[in-house]
Amino acid sequence: MRYGFTTGSCAAAAAKAAAYMLLTGKEKKEITIETPKGILYHAKICDPVRGETKVSCAVQKDGGDDPDVTTGALIYAAVSFQDGINAEDQSEHVREKEPVITIDGGSGVGRVTRPGLDQPIGNAAINHVPREMIEKEVCEVCVALDFHGALAVEISVPGGEELAKSTFNPRLGIVGGISILGTSGIVEPMSAQALLDTIRVELRQHRALGEQLVAVSPGNYGLDFMKRTYDYDLDRSVKCSNFIGQTIDMAVEYGFTHMLMTGHIGKLIKVSGGIMNTHSREADCRMELLAAAALMEDVQADLARKILGCVTTEEALAFLKDAEKLEAVMRRVMEKICFYLNKRAAGKMEIECILYSNEFGELAASEHAHELLVSIKQQGLAIMKGEG
Repeated sequence: MRYGFTTGSCAAAAAKAAAYMLLTGKEKKEITIETPKGILYHAKICDPVRGETKVSCAVQKDGGDDPDVTTGALIYAAVSFQDGINAEDQSEHVREKEPVITIDGGSGVGRVTRPGLDQPIGNAAINHVPREMIEKEVCEVCVALDFHGALAVEISVPGGEELAKSTFNPRLGIVGGISILGTSGIVEPMSAQALLDTIRVELRQHRALGEQLVAVSPGNYGLDFMKRTYDYDLDRSVKCSNFIGQTIDMAVEYGFTHMLMTGHIGKLIKVSGGIMNTHSREADCRMELLAAAALMEDVQADLARKILGCVTTEEALAFLKDAEKLEAVMRRVMEKICFYLNKRAAGKMEIECILYSNEFGELAASEHAHELLVSIKQQGLAIMKGEG
């Protein structure tokens, strides 16, 4: 599959081109930068607007074959002399100094409003690697053209505020637009690393708010059930996707003392077999694990065979319900899930679990799961009131 380039790479390329046009007075239609991964990015320059003290231009984001909402967006960079001083005057004033580059975000680039993110509260959501890329590329132009003054770079994204609604930014407390991201400068299609980076950011942010207890779920599947049954909004939990084991590792790393894992039987049944990445391409033994748990509860062989022939866990649960074995089997499954979750935490964090299905509601809960959920809700209220 075709890789693409991050918003950080686009911003750096646009800034480099704008700096070149500002300092030379010449138009630039293409520019090349080196990404942190060492791959060259040959970018086409769009919509150049040139003035004596300020030049702006854009690079169109190409995410390759990755289904990124920012693909096709124009990432603009405006480069200007600080305080409006022209190039000749600045060079005379600071001839012997290194160029000074300041970087900020404009329209369509989000602002950080909560702690625990890559940038401090109040800063534009331009992460540190894109900032380093922008500074490096603009400085390269300054050095080549013997300019030692100060330049201001402003990154903007028309329509960025609307695009941000389809990203994690609203839940992370980044308002007003998208983030300028990227650690390698390259977008790898369906990148697992991108998901892991998002999980890490969410965990770090919860910890920065002072939380010691964390709620984790594979996704929003079952949101209505959790809201209706426990008055808990799953959207407030950290979404671990399929990366259950690695999420536990990160939570331990950040010093959480307790984790509550809530999830649908279709995902968490795999954890009862010690599977810590629940993606179907990694493992799919849902029915085998359900059948094994059922056999341990003395179900008839015919029922085990029916379970093995099921396509969905909900279908298998119906067979167990009819045989009056659902509660016992789910209790056994929960014991195994908790065993493997806590084995992964290695005694450094206590993990409780709530297991549910769409049709049958709560299937099982570990011994202190409900108590922990109450504590997590109280923790959230305390932090909202400034007491946490």
